[in-house]
Amino acid sequence: MEMYSRKLFLYCVFLILFNPVRSQKLIFDFPSFNLTNLTLLGDSYVKNGVLGLTRRSRAPSSSSGSALYKNPVCFFDKHANLAASFSTKFTFLIDSVNPWSSGGGFCFFLSPYNHTLGSSGGFLGLVDSTQITKNRFVAVEFDTEQDLHFDDPDENHVGLDIDTIVSVKTASAMLGGINLKSGFLITAWIDYQQSQKKLEVFLSYSTLKPGTPIMAVDIDLSGYLHEFMFVGFSASTERSTELHFIENWSFQTSEVRALRPGIHSHNLDSDSSVVPVRQPFQVSIKILGLLVLGICGAGFMCAVLVVFWWNSVKKMEQENTMGSEVVADHRQFTYKELRSATRRFNSKNILGQGASGIVYKACFRDSDNIAAVKRMKHEGKPEFVAELSTIAKFRHRNLLRLQGWCAEKGELLVVYDYMPNGSLDKALYPEPGEETPLKWPHRYNIAVGLASVLKYLHQECKKQVIPSDLKPSNVMLDSSYNPRLGDFGLSWLMDHDKTPTGTMGYVAPEYVLYGQATEESDVYSYGVVVLELACGRRPVRGKKMERLVDWVWRLHYEGRIIEAADRRLNGEFREDEMRKVLLVGLSCANPDSNERPSMKRVLQTLMNEVEAMAVPRIKPTLTFSNTLLLRTHEIFSDDEKSGFLELNLRSDSIEEDRHAAV
Repeated sequence: MEMYSRKLFLYCVFLILFNPVRSQKLIFDFPSFNLTNLTLLGDSYVKNGVLGLTRRSRAPSSSSGSALYKNPVCFFDKHANLAASFSTKFTFLIDSVNPWSSGGGFCFFLSPYNHTLGSSGGFLGLVDSTQITKNRFVAVEFDTEQDLHFDDPDENHVGLDIDTIVSVKTASAMLGGINLKSGFLITAWIDYQQSQKKLEVFLSYSTLKPGTPIMAVDIDLSGYLHEFMFVGFSASTERSTELHFIENWSFQTSEVRALRPGIHSHNLDSDSSVVPVRQPFQVSIKILGLLVLGICGAGFMCAVLVVFWWNSVKKMEQENTMGSEVVADHRQFTYKELRSATRRFNSKNILGQGASGIVYKACFRDSDNIAAVKRMKHEGKPEFVAELSTIAKFRHRNLLRLQGWCAEKGELLVVYDYMPNGSLDKALYPEPGEETPLKWPHRYNIAVGLASVLKYLHQECKKQVIPSDLKPSNVMLDSSYNPRLGDFGLSWLMDHDKTPTGTMGYVAPEYVLYGQATEESDVYSYGVVVLELACGRRPVRGKKMERLVDWVWRLHYEGRIIEAADRRLNGEFREDEMRKVLLVGLSCANPDSNERPSMKRVLQTLMNEVEAMAVPRIKPTLTFSNTLLLRTHEIFSDDEKSGFLELNLRSDSIEEDRHAAV
């Protein structure tokens, strides 16, 4: 009897799981991508498990690419005249050159063809611009460009497209507080219910599905769904302003009853599963099967509840720990407060964008407080706590003050004082038609203030801090044009096993060689910034990539250093102060790190407490070892690398010519 019961149980499980007379419900889930489950067209590619749809190219070139699930999917049973419901979830990222550029966007689509690759620009890589009437597809677009030819409402919207990219319906992504070009990971859900004849699109910065869709369309897609269709993504760029990445993707369809003869389960790859529709069998077996499934389901639900409870407890512990690591006199804001103050993180409120996040202007309704909110790009407690604890510990009049922080809904946000005069970069190089360039007294005061705060960080803190990426865009100006050093998300305490990053033009030669930020490399960056203040010129400029340091040193060699002064000042400066600042800049930018002054000596010089330092007429040279301890690509991006190497070769040539002349 026991043997019979065991056989009956196994037979029941076999019928439930492997009943060959079935319809098919396709389910697949790709936490990451590989070439075995995709068909790639155009510029699309897979790298490190991430699907890239477009590639970076030089303007005015554009890019388009498509990626499709390699096997066809059953969407319609023509015998039963029944269409399938379907749903998909994927996480994407759109990387823009800057928040104000417009590219092309991307779309999720269904097509009867597996060779769908359209034109670049506003055609989303989906529509062939030369054969517009021959395109067949159902698509949901995530469009980042307003093209009036296609009736786009704005440059940040979603839309339902059927056989044409003139959308059936559109909705602004800002309805859900989403900026498609924010540079953050965004998760999208697309659900189509055939029984309700409704398609809904949801968007969120977190992996939690919102309760309200961004767009809901009442539509019957059965007239557009073919028996078998391919599913995938396509994207395009307009003059190479965007890159489009898909991090993960899951997809499923509902059951479609009677399948066409000849379609078998081997059409699905190993990453997919086929869920059978069971045929009637004996009541006893059915009851036993339901009982087994009920027990398994109850066990599964218990496991899910335990995991959910455990994760909630751990999350609360982490948040409590995070809060205890931040200085007590800093406020913990709520996500609702910051979302409201930034008008749902409206792109119009963007103040700037750096490697660690986007900064928004925040106006709090219940007070007159105006603040700057940095929305961190990289989630994770270590980076966030490093940012907070580093800023919160220090007190200096030339440091950007921290007001508070927030860690809710998967978001990490830091709140700073708002600087009404923006960054030093914008003040030195105003847009045409804006205010006149920064006046000399403000420039001299900025040089003194930066020297003071670097002296504090280098020599007066309990643990030395090396900002490591000093540049005008990281220097903020208050209402009186006093400098405030910011962006400590990239600050590095003196941990010698870490490799910081730098910006071309501000990087010391030994930094390139060893890849390690030091007090001396900070002094070099300060020297370049000081020369910018005096000269009003970028550190590297022109097609020949002339370096500011070389240009000023050449004028110093010729006895004409005062001619390096910013011509936009129209001579409205004290010549002794200008000469002093230029010589301080050159002494700090000395290629030999051992010859650079300390920030204490720099501050004393600017405050007229010591004599100005002597600067050699000929720029010193520095001999490098043939063996580099760090590859260049670990410090610079691909775009910067070639220019930097070319720049150094050209600099070496200049030095050789100069010595030959002497």
